[in-house]
Amino acid sequence: MSEPQDTGSRGGFPIIAAVVIGRNEGDRLIACLNSLQGRFSHVVYVDSGSTDGSQNAARARAAEVVALDVSQPFTAARARNAGLDHLMSMTPPPDLVQFLDGDCILQPEWLGRARDFLQAHPDVAVVCGRRRERRPEASVWNRMIDAEWNTPTGEARACGGDALMRCDALQQVAGYNPDLIAGEEPELCLRMRMKGWRIWRIDAEMTLHDAAMTRFGQWWQRSRRAGYTYAEGAAMYGATPERHKVRELASALAWGLGLPVLLVLAAVFTTPWALLGALVYPLQILRLHRRGLPPTQAIFLLLGKFPETQGALTYAWRRLTRKQRRLIEYK
Repeated sequence: MSEPQDTGSRGGFPIIAAVVIGRNEGDRLIACLNSLQGRFSHVVYVDSGSTDGSQNAARARAAEVVALDVSQPFTAARARNAGLDHLMSMTPPPDLVQFLDGDCILQPEWLGRARDFLQAHPDVAVVCGRRRERRPEASVWNRMIDAEWNTPTGEARACGGDALMRCDALQQVAGYNPDLIAGEEPELCLRMRMKGWRIWRIDAEMTLHDAAMTRFGQWWQRSRRAGYTYAEGAAMYGATPERHKVRELASALAWGLGLPVLLVLAAVFTTPWALLGALVYPLQILRLHRRGLPPTQAIFLLLGKFPETQGALTYAWRRLTRKQRRLIEYK
């Protein structure tokens, strides 16, 4: 295992650039870019086929625009790699890069806190902080996402889409995997940790995110995408000591497929009373609530096993038939 090395700095201060990715984010992108003004050596906006004037809006805010080739499938990983490649072609290239999704606003105190942490911890490749939902009161799903972002501080296994990273660590692992339609950050962090780097979440406000999730169908699609990433992650790394996404995949398939099929078969071939076994679902919701989850969140956490199973089966079908991977979008 190779040992991670600290990035070089110029005059004691690392050069920090930003990469923003987006597609038809509209006013959210403008707010994102406004939050970056005067804080980075360069801001690169990578556009994935927007039709809402996003590229012009980015140029008006002094961002350098990279437009992805529309003839190839879009992925967030591909966009981030394109932004990173653009930065690394500069002279001198940056030491650190802040990745953001175009629907996020960078918090004022974040950059200094994150930079100082990386300078004090040369074996840490990625640092992230608290991502919050901009409007958690707008829907139950927004509140759930806000709670989802609130992971424990300290050493972590992965980050999300917003994070400050060392450029040399990214280059050491050849950047993001552009073939992944989602779940690219955990997979990237896994490869970094295999090289000896560490991932860290600090207790600092990082970004405001706008999920804009107000419909059940959006939540279903997002959960379906999660299931797809569980299946893909387990297929890629499930046999390693990391057991990447195996537990998440097993849970989704057990609750979303295995138990329902078992109950139906038992009802058909033994007794209809077997369907009373479905009472295990409300019992599980009660168990989750007693562990501290609000009732609504407990309900949707369990209900989410069904779209997650759908997503896992979608991955299996696409892999079996060798069909082209397509994004699973909820906005």
